[in-house]
Amino acid sequence: MPDPKRLTHKIRERLRSRSLGARPTPLAAAFGALTRAVGLDALWLKREDAIGGNKVRSLEFLLATAQPGDVVLTIGGSGSNHCLATAMHARALGCRVALAQFPQPDTDTAVATAAGTATYADIVRRSRTLAGFPLAFLQAWLAARQGGRVVRIPGGGASAPGVVGQLLAGLELADQMSEPPDALVTPLGSGGTAAGLVLAMATLGWPTRVIAVRVAPRIIASRWRIARLVRAAQRLLERHDIPLTADLSRLTILDALGRGYGHPTAAGESARSRAAEHGLVLDPTYGAKAFAVLPECARRGFRRVVFWHTFARPSIPESAA
Repeated sequence: MPDPKRLTHKIRERLRSRSLGARPTPLAAAFGALTRAVGLDALWLKREDAIGGNKVRSLEFLLATAQPGDVVLTIGGSGSNHCLATAMHARALGCRVALAQFPQPDTDTAVATAAGTATYADIVRRSRTLAGFPLAFLQAWLAARQGGRVVRIPGGGASAPGVVGQLLAGLELADQMSEPPDALVTPLGSGGTAAGLVLAMATLGWPTRVIAVRVAPRIIASRWRIARLVRAAQRLLERHDIPLTADLSRLTILDALGRGYGHPTAAGESARSRAAEHGLVLDPTYGAKAFAVLPECARRGFRRVVFWHTFARPSIPESAA
């Protein structure tokens, strides 16, 4: 097994990533009462919950070449954590920000995230329907082109550089745990986080299973897409003389989508309420649905679990208003 710290340094140096947050992020043991309530012997929270959540990991690589005066263009739902993270960090780098967004249900967190995003973005084109999204994207792209050099970032940051950012998050566990957990549980949307964790567990040589909880349509959130992202990240790293292997046989996908993307589910809201009783704040789109599968993990024999906590309450600083 390669030394995780040396490997992390090598990857950051060769891919010339930016530093957009404190690393490593904390690994915190959940309260015993909460752990028992979901039927586990041990539960840890990987606190990827700074503003913008785990999307910041991907942006450290995706914004590596962005320069002041560039226009950063990306897409997402109206309450997208990715759009918030991109807008906030791109603006801090002196870039302008253009967003194309599709509608999603107006939950409390989605509304708050949309409001926070609006304080950082320069251009927002939002469609009223999913069918109208291509036009919104075209409008955002045309507006971005008029502002300067356009730096395009895929939805959710799901691309090879973004996956590498998530890989580094997984590698941090080597110094934070005395032995491998039975499973990592993460929401599955655009797939970048799950792909990075699959790659990380194989790199560490851990038998840990990655349980990706589908919260987006199958056409986006699928084993095929995760495998494709893993391979893309491997090719990128190989070009920088960093060959890594992956074991997709240790990936399990559980469905928790419900009515559709962004729509709360009964199981998710129940899990959200239970977590809140112990001071853990989850969002209804990703975190709550993923947390709801923890009892199923226990039933499958996974007793020691790390939950990838990717949500933070949006805040709107006065300086951004």
